[in-house]
Amino acid sequence: MADLEDRLWECARRAEQQVNAAFFGGRAPTRQECGQEVEVDGCGVVVTRAMRLGQRKHMLALQCAREVLEHLWPAPFSIEQRYRFYPHARLLETVSREEEARLVAQGCTRELWRTIKPDIVLHGDSNLLTSVLTLDFKFPCPDTNVPRWTSYGEKSAYAGSSQGRVYNEALQGEAFMVSPRLGFIP
Repeated sequence: MADLEDRLWECARRAEQQVNAAFFGGRAPTRQECGQEVEVDGCGVVVTRAMRLGQRKHMLALQCAREVLEHLWPAPFSIEQRYRFYPHARLLETVSREEEARLVAQGCTRELWRTIKPDIVLHGDSNLLTSVLTLDFKFPCPDTNVPRWTSYGEKSAYAGSSQGRVYNEALQGEAFMVSPRLGFIP
């Protein structure tokens, strides 16, 4: 397990370095650069440079993680699997990639309300609705910010909870953040 953690942490560090090299000559972006608004999505939500950089870093980290897991994790694993979770009913179901793509293509993702999408779910057996470990890459911008779980607001199906807590409840396994600077964080 220690080797797996080290290799996944290396995936996060490498993704951070590659994206910063491509966009900032190897340096980390400043707080001002992170906060720059780059577009508005189909729901009218502002997209910042930090969000765009995080997407690129996630893409690279997840490619690396897939290679690592194929060699080091003997059981099934899921990468960016979306789940619909009903906490009061204790019901969890998968959302197909086709359904997710259709909703995203419409330009507004409000239909994905009541869903979660962990970066990596390590399963212990063939039950793909439970986890041994749930992992989310976090790329704070600027990099001096402390990585943190997303807190769900009042309009969320999970109001008052954090992303990590919902992952724990939904998938019944431990959830950790993976940060390029700090490694694995509960």
